[in-house]
Amino acid sequence: MEQTPLLVIGAGPYGLATAALARHRGLEPVIVGQPMGFWRENMPRGMLLRSGFGWHLDALGVHTLDAYLEERGIARSDVSPIPVELFVDYAGWYADATGVDVVRKNVSSLSRRDGDGTGFVAQFDDGSSITASSVVATPGVRHFGNVPADVQQSLPPDRYEHTCTATRFDDLEGSRVLIVGGRQSAFEWAALIAEQANAEIELVYRHDSPSFVQSDWSFVDGLLERTVQLRGWFRRLPPAEQDALRARFWAEGRLKLEPWLVRRTDRPTIRRWPNHRVEAYQERPAGDVEVLLSGSQRLVVDRVILATGYRTDMTKVPYLSASGLADELALRDGFPVLDEDFQASAPGLFFPSWPSTQDFGPFFGFVAGVPAASRIVVDRLVEAA
Repeated sequence: MEQTPLLVIGAGPYGLATAALARHRGLEPVIVGQPMGFWRENMPRGMLLRSGFGWHLDALGVHTLDAYLEERGIARSDVSPIPVELFVDYAGWYADATGVDVVRKNVSSLSRRDGDGTGFVAQFDDGSSITASSVVATPGVRHFGNVPADVQQSLPPDRYEHTCTATRFDDLEGSRVLIVGGRQSAFEWAALIAEQANAEIELVYRHDSPSFVQSDWSFVDGLLERTVQLRGWFRRLPPAEQDALRARFWAEGRLKLEPWLVRRTDRPTIRRWPNHRVEAYQERPAGDVEVLLSGSQRLVVDRVILATGYRTDMTKVPYLSASGLADELALRDGFPVLDEDFQASAPGLFFPSWPSTQDFGPFFGFVAGVPAASRIVVDRLVEAA
């Protein structure tokens, strides 16, 4: 059986950055997964990022997004806002520049190693396996899409999708689409579907329409540097102060819509229903869906798309649930309980990225947190080596 001191599961931003820094520090990790797989498969063509050019992958500050643009001869002004396709290409460039070679296998099961109880065994979907002294797992949000119970109970699975999986719009050509939700992803999916599939779209959301104002993420940099310098500072804050920081992040990420969506969503084929909620869904004999809104209005659509956010539940990560490891972990509200270095209750198992946001703050659900998280995790691994 193959062995490694460090296995990195997932080849998205957090996985690539951790593997690159570990390699730089002499740990020689094995990283497995599909390079930027979530970004390639779960983000639609034409999507634009809300992040700025300062959000990159390199903890050493060398192979940054700006360095990539300079080498490619691309001006910032030509790619602002940043297309998702450009960032995926940047990540590939970063992996090549840092010597990270992703093993294109998927982990089907991760369990503790028998015997002394230290280390882990990862089984791959091709039947092979590997043992690792330490594991950095970056499941992201792929498995955490929030599908309201009333949708699951009322409609067959082929009538609805979460935005996490509704990323190819060919089959929506000329159709009627209900999007449930009124934040950035809901409005951007509405724009993309209208542009790419010539569909009629009903946007239904329970709140006032957000303002079209450019988000200001400048306050995040200082918080991330504090996380590196003062390990665990966020988790030691009083709950009221944690909530205040989450509210500030919410105000930028959820209460605003990017101005470049104004023109794209101001069209007669996109109708907004602010301060409405869906009271009932019913599939009709013809196969379409009748929707009753809170104001007693009725809509008839062909497909429902849920821009209803994410709900973390580590028991839904397949390679953790398959082995029962998820049941062994200390969890709180579905999140793993982590120490000051992103380590879970299973010694040697680390969860940067989205699963860390409860203990480390909402900034680690975004690319902004990548360099800080990789520095903290790799420092701990080097100390333990």
